[in-house]
Amino acid sequence: MRPVAVAACACLLAVGAAGCSTTQEKAAAKQAESTQILKEQAAAKKQAKLKVTRKKHHAKPKGEK
Repeated sequence: MRPVAVAACACLLAVGAAGCSTTQEKAAAKQAESTQILKEQAAAKKQAKLKVTRKKHHAKPKGEK
């Protein structure tokens, strides 16, 4: 009876450890996704800033149509 209990305990520990690695993998994927989103937002903000700068640079002086 004792070897069966030890085997059952070992199986439960193995499953628990596998669950932790899955959670860690999910967290790592979420972190990578968040990093990518932040990079895309920064690039979009940079493009918008360049667009505004170009627009101001090529704007007609006041009074001209």
